[in-house]
Amino acid sequence: MSAVPTISAAQAVGEYLQSPDDLAKVAAFRKKLEKEKASIDARLRSGVKEQLDATREGLRKLFGTRNNVQSIKDEMETVDKMCGDPAYAVSTFDQISRVSMVHRNFEQTEEMVNNLLEMNSKLEMLEQMLVDDSNDITGPAPNLLSIHFQLNRLEAFRNQTMHQAKKSSTDTRNILNRWFERLTHLIEAFDDYVLEIAKNVLPIVRAGNPDVIVRLMKVVEMEAREDEKAIAIKLVKKAGKMDAASKFRSMQANARVIKHYRSKVMKCITDSIQAKFDEVYAANDRNPAGFLDDLVFIYKDLIRIESDVVPCFPPSYDIWSTFVREYHKALNNTLNRLVKSEPEASVLLTLHAWIKEYKKSMRELEIPPELLEPPLLEGKEQSLIEDYLQLIIKKLDEWSGNLMRTEVAAFTAREEPPEVSADGLYTASGTVIFLDMVNQQVDLALDSNQGLVLARAVEEVNRVMRSIQDRWVKLVDTEYKKHTEKPDEVPGGLVEYCIALANDQIKSADFTEGLSARIESLVSDKYRVTIHDRLNDALDGYLDVAKRCTQTLIGIIFNDLKPAVKQLFGPTWYDGTHAQIIETMRDYMSDYQAFLNESLFEVLLEDLLDMYLVTYLTALVNGPKLNMPAATDRMKKDLDEAYQFFGTYKKMKELEPQMEVLDQVLAMLEASKSLAFLSYWSFAKAHGPCIQFVEALMKLRSDLDRSAVSEVMESIKRKVKEENLADPPEPTIMKKIVIQGALSRFLVRS
Repeated sequence: MSAVPTISAAQAVGEYLQSPDDLAKVAAFRKKLEKEKASIDARLRSGVKEQLDATREGLRKLFGTRNNVQSIKDEMETVDKMCGDPAYAVSTFDQISRVSMVHRNFEQTEEMVNNLLEMNSKLEMLEQMLVDDSNDITGPAPNLLSIHFQLNRLEAFRNQTMHQAKKSSTDTRNILNRWFERLTHLIEAFDDYVLEIAKNVLPIVRAGNPDVIVRLMKVVEMEAREDEKAIAIKLVKKAGKMDAASKFRSMQANARVIKHYRSKVMKCITDSIQAKFDEVYAANDRNPAGFLDDLVFIYKDLIRIESDVVPCFPPSYDIWSTFVREYHKALNNTLNRLVKSEPEASVLLTLHAWIKEYKKSMRELEIPPELLEPPLLEGKEQSLIEDYLQLIIKKLDEWSGNLMRTEVAAFTAREEPPEVSADGLYTASGTVIFLDMVNQQVDLALDSNQGLVLARAVEEVNRVMRSIQDRWVKLVDTEYKKHTEKPDEVPGGLVEYCIALANDQIKSADFTEGLSARIESLVSDKYRVTIHDRLNDALDGYLDVAKRCTQTLIGIIFNDLKPAVKQLFGPTWYDGTHAQIIETMRDYMSDYQAFLNESLFEVLLEDLLDMYLVTYLTALVNGPKLNMPAATDRMKKDLDEAYQFFGTYKKMKELEPQMEVLDQVLAMLEASKSLAFLSYWSFAKAHGPCIQFVEALMKLRSDLDRSAVSEVMESIKRKVKEENLADPPEPTIMKKIVIQGALSRFLVRS
């Protein structure tokens, strides 16, 4: 560490007084320096005081140590004097010791013989007492302490005898082992009985016999003291000299086997708790939700333990903490086992809610948090929600995948006609199954009472719905392409299956709309927007698929009409080929109306009308020269046929505005050269200038030569420019009319 550079007084003053104006601040500088000096002095005084206190305490301990050393020295001198006292130096001590040992051996031999003679009768009595007590494990066990006392004495006798026989012959030891065999079996039976009591602490208390637990604890405590004594003796024998050890008779005789009763009893309590959880789990093996309901026993048990079991145990056992901790660990083990069994999604949500309720109940019971370790499911109970959502994804993907495979196969093969619903419309059973599946998953998410869970579930439902919708659109397009390009190689029934699919899309859209209305009000604004947007997106998707189906149905009609459409405004058209177009549309529409949803049929009708108008006008403007006035006469008949056909399904006041464009085109064809502009103006006000279309139309008239067409178009263009006429704000049907070049028209006619 580098030394801090010193600063002289003059340098310090120089830093403060660097200009003449600083002389006015001398008083303030002086006061500041005085404050700094006072602060430094106070810190110095405090440091000096701390050092003095530490020194004083060190001296006090040093004096105390000196006194202790002196005390030990005095005691050692006393011991030395006693060892040198003549009273302790007895010359005949060895003889006295041997006589004493012989006398002691006589007494022990007499006692051993008497005990061996009396042992069988005692064992017979103790065996009967043990049978009486163990017949009912819940108590009252009146003989427990008496049995233990007698067995303890007999066991001590056995241990002492076998210890003394260590240097005897093998035959002698075998005889003694056979003699004590009955006692050994009885001791083992008693140990088993004690541990069985430990496994049934709560049932015994519930049976009204808490005194049995008190007796059990007395047995355990006594055995613990005996274990401690035996361990202490063994340590003394191991650490001491043989001569010193031989002075202790108990050291030679005591051959006790350490029983560890306390640890065994506590282990039995732990095992019994886990066994209870295992029993409840096994009883609800196929009903995880029932298992969670049955776990209410935890709270009942803990309340009874606190009130009736805790008073039966010595305070040193801290038995309340032990029970709480072991119940919690057993619960955690069982819940982990439940999660690993991959239960249904509903169980994961129920488990998540149950854990929240468990934590709340533990707080109400005032259980310290440190006893509830480890956290249930490692504190990752929120991952149950992710597991639930992953399970939803898996199930939705699996179910929808299986369902779509079946539905796609049926749609592609078309071996049987579609099913007919109760209201007489074509349908497919897969739709009902899928919607039921969605409803089930949403209801499960609702049961969680969590907006996040519901929102995530709806997102997954939307994902699956959109995936199915995209697949249907692609399939419909593929099948329609096959129908138009290779009609002889594909099975029939595409019309019927498209109708069934369209009907199901409307049914699904209605379901989605109803689902949105049902659940949006149940969540906060935070999740309501997400749910609304996702379900609206799915609803739009269903309508898009339905629209694609209706467009395909119209495409099928006009695919059949290609030969007739090609003849429009050709030589055969004047003979009435338009009627064939109307009749074909009438046949198809009759079938559509019988099995198609009413709302969809109305949409299809609007699209069909648009398609008819576009087809008719496109054929007209790209057709050959019109023989006037036969062409306008034929067009009037065509218009009558169209009005009659579409009027079957639409009111005339709704139909006329849509058909008006044909009337306006017909008027432009009928108008004379001088009045053509007036007919055009009524058309232009509705559809915009459409100069290219009108010019092509004028050129088709056989009654107008090129100069007449030029005059008409010049007047029209001039008026459009003067009036600054523009396209209408909303595009009209004229935007769909494609005017082909001369070469294209030639190729089409060819």
